Amino acid sequence: MQEEILDRKSVLRFPRLDTVLMVEESIKKYDGEFKKKALWEHLPKKMMYQTFCVIIDYLLYSRKISIDAEGKIGWIYYPKEIKEYSLQKHLFWRKK
Repeated sequence: MQEEILDRKSVLRFPRLDTVLMVEESIKKYDGEFKKKALWEHLPKKMMYQTFCVIIDYLLYSRKISIDAEGKIGWIYYPKEIKEYSLQKHLFWRKK
């Protein structure tokens, strides 16, 4: 998948930042409810499906979203919660 994202020749259109943020907000709003095509149809503004796929590939690559066995997309990037959990004494990594 990394090669697909970095292959600039195959990408028809690169998304703008506001478009990426719009998709991120939609994924957060509909967390785990829709598959890829249904999420694209529920976006507040229309965009080309190829551009949407580039954004989804980027978010998967950056580990901000995940796709479950049914194909539904969920948001998994919660840096504030991770920081809170890492400060708890009973949740830590042990060296073996």
